Amino acid sequence: MCRSIKTLRPPQLAEEATEDEIRAAALQYVRKVSGFRAPAAHNREVFERAVDAVAKATAELLGGLEVRGQGAAGGN
Repeated sequence: MCRSIKTLRPPQLAEEATEDEIRAAALQYVRKVSGFRAPAAHNREVFERAVDAVAKATAELLGGLEVRGQGAAGGN
């Protein structure tokens, strides 16, 4: 779907994803889903809330994942 969003978990990312990396991925997702690169002024607040919500969900997901094999591409 969003080819510019990179995988943010080991082993794809050597270290834990930073807040900036998580927010960048969330922004790309919201841009793709909404169809807007930058929202109009009247949509800015809802756009930013969506980015915040996606970033929070992404951080929770990454924090809860258990990666068992460094060579596992499918999250086994």
